[in-house]
Amino acid sequence: MLNEIANVVCGLAADSVEDANSGHPGLPIGCAEIGTALYADILKHDPQKPDWPDRDRFVLSAGHGSALQYALLHLSGYDLSLEELKKFRQPGSKTPGHPEYGMTPGVETTTGPLGQGLANAVGMALAEEIKAAEFNTSQHKIVDHYTYTIAGDGCMMEGVSSEAASLAGHLALDKLIVIYDDNNISIEGSTDITFTENVADRFKAYNWHVIEDVDGHDLEQIKNAVKAAKAEKNKPTLIMAKTKIACGAPTKEGTAAAHGAPLGEEEIKGLKKNIGLPVDKKYYISEEVKEFFAERQVVLEAKRKKWEAEFIEWAKNNPELKEKWDKAEALLLPDNLKETIEELEIETPNATRKASGAVLRKLADEIDYLLGGSADLAPSNKTYLDKYAEIQPGNYMGRNIRFGVREHAMGSIVNGMFLHGGLRPFAATFLVFSDYMRPAIRMAALMKLPIIYVFTHDSIYIGEDGPTHQPVEHLEALRGIPGLKVLRPADEEETKAAWYEAIKNTEGPTALVFTRQTLPHLDKEDDFWTGMEKGAYKISSTDSDTYHYTFLASGSEVSLAVETADLLEEKGKNVQVISIPDKDTLDGNEEYYFDELLSKTEKTVVIEAGIGRAWHNLLNGDYELITVEDFGESGPGNKIAEKFGFNPEKIIEKIS
Repeated sequence: MLNEIANVVCGLAADSVEDANSGHPGLPIGCAEIGTALYADILKHDPQKPDWPDRDRFVLSAGHGSALQYALLHLSGYDLSLEELKKFRQPGSKTPGHPEYGMTPGVETTTGPLGQGLANAVGMALAEEIKAAEFNTSQHKIVDHYTYTIAGDGCMMEGVSSEAASLAGHLALDKLIVIYDDNNISIEGSTDITFTENVADRFKAYNWHVIEDVDGHDLEQIKNAVKAAKAEKNKPTLIMAKTKIACGAPTKEGTAAAHGAPLGEEEIKGLKKNIGLPVDKKYYISEEVKEFFAERQVVLEAKRKKWEAEFIEWAKNNPELKEKWDKAEALLLPDNLKETIEELEIETPNATRKASGAVLRKLADEIDYLLGGSADLAPSNKTYLDKYAEIQPGNYMGRNIRFGVREHAMGSIVNGMFLHGGLRPFAATFLVFSDYMRPAIRMAALMKLPIIYVFTHDSIYIGEDGPTHQPVEHLEALRGIPGLKVLRPADEEETKAAWYEAIKNTEGPTALVFTRQTLPHLDKEDDFWTGMEKGAYKISSTDSDTYHYTFLASGSEVSLAVETADLLEEKGKNVQVISIPDKDTLDGNEEYYFDELLSKTEKTVVIEAGIGRAWHNLLNGDYELITVEDFGESGPGNKIAEKFGFNPEKIIEKIS
C-alpha cells in the first residue's frame, strides 16, 4: 500500500507542476517514498487538529519541492482540497510556490531559502527539549515528539545549515532527524561540479549520528533508518538517503532538467506508465489510498485524544505547571508589566546596552517563557540572565542559550523555537552583524513571528574597532524590512519603553538598537511612553509657536540634538527637538507628524549617525541632513564622531 501511495504522490505532484507551468517536479517525485514513509507511517500528528502541541514537526527545508508536501497534506486529511492542488502557484491559493507558514494547514514554517528550514528544525528540536525539561513529570510525559526535515544538496551547501548542525550536535538534540535527499543534482547539473565533500564525515564531526547508504526509494529501508535514529539517545541523526531526481521519468530521471521546470505531458505519461498509474487520468487517487488515509486518521485521532486525556490528568496534578503552560502558549503578559518596568531604577548616565540589560533581566523575572542568547557577545550585549542557568547538553532547564559565533543559524533557530510554540526567544549581536542574520530576520518578518533582536554597538561611535565594526547602512537596512519594528532609544527611559513595546508586539519581530557609549538622561517635555507608541515625540522646545529649527534624531544623536539646540537658544533662536525612536511607525502617521510636530518650523535638521537617504519622506521645505554617507574609521569614538561632523559647533556651522 505504501508503494501505491508513493506513486499517487508522484502523479499529484507532476500534475500540479504541469498545470501551473511552473515549479519543481524533480524533488517531489524523487522523495515520494520518503514523504510517504513519514506521513503514512511515521509521523505523530492529527490532520483534524494541526496545532496539537505534542505533534511531530515536519519541515521541508528543500522548500522548492512544495508539491510533495501539498500532495501528502491533502491525502492525510488536512484542510487542503484537491482543488487547491490544482491551483498550485496561483494567486490566492493555499498552495504557493514554496511552503508558507499560516497559509497552508500542516505547514510548520516558511521555507525556500535553502538551509533555513534545517536551522528552523534545530530550533524546534531545541524547544521540544526545553519544554520537556520544564513540564514533564515522573508520572506524565506530555512533551515527547520528534522533529523531521527533508534537506537537499542545496541545503547542505548553504552555510546556515553548517552553523545550525554544529550547534545541534553540541547540544545533543537527539529528537532531531534530518533526511538528506542525496540525489547529486542541482540547478546547474551534477553536484560534482561544485560539491564533492564527504557530507557524512562532516556531520560526524558535528557529533551527529549518521546513517549511510539508505535507498531513498525503498520504504522499508527508510522506516528502518528512522527506527535506528530514534534508538540514538545522545545525538541528532542524519539519514543519507540516496535518491534519483524525478525517479521513473523516462528521459529526465537523474537529470538537472527535472529540477525546476515542468516535465511536459509526454514525460508525465511515460512516468505514470512506468509507475503503474492511469496514463490519461490527472490528479488520480485510488479508492484504496483514500481508504488507507481515512483509517489512518482514526488511529491518529485516537493517539491525540489519548494525549489530551493524559494532559488533563497532568494538569490536575500540577496546577502551577498548567498555569505556566497556559501563559506561555498564549504569550500572556503580567497585568502590571508597564508599571514594573517604569519603576525599575537604572543609573545614569549609562549606555543604552547596559540599561537594556537591566530591563531584560527584570522582564525575565516576570515572564517565565522569555529566553534567548547571544552570538558569543553576551558580555558586550548585556543579555546574559544571571539568575538563570544556561542550556547545555543534558540540561535544558536554563534560560540562557550559547549560540556561539553563528548569527545566521541563531536567527533561524530562534524562528524555529517560536514556531514550535510556548517560548518567546530573543537573539543578540552587534548591529553590524545583523547582515549575517538578515535572511532569518526577513523570514521572521514574512511569517510575522514576534522575535526580539538585541543589536548593540550601533554606530561610528564605537570607535577603535573601525569601519568593519561600525554600522552605517544597517539601521536603514533593517527599517526597510516590511513588518520589522525597529526601535532606537535615546536614554534609559526610552530603553524601558522600547523593551515594553517589543515585548507587547506579537504581530511581528522587533529590533532593539542600543549604544556602546554612555548617554545622559534626558529631561522630556512630552510623555515618552506615548511617544514610543507613536514613533516620535517632542523632547524639548523653546517657548514659542514657531521655530527657526526643528531637530529630528534617534538614539545617541538625540542628546547631541539637545546640546546643539541649547547653544542655538543662547543665540536667540527658537528650537525644538523631536526624538524619533521608531521612524517607520512615525512614517505611517503623517497627520501627527506634519500637523502636530512639524507644522511651524523654518528649517528641519536630521541628525543620525548612519545613511540618511530614507529620511526624505519625513522632510519638506528647507532641511539639512547630518548623517554618515561613507564608512567610518578607526579611532576613539568621540574623535571619529567629531571628524564626521557630529559636534554642536559643526552642526550649527553647517545649518546656518
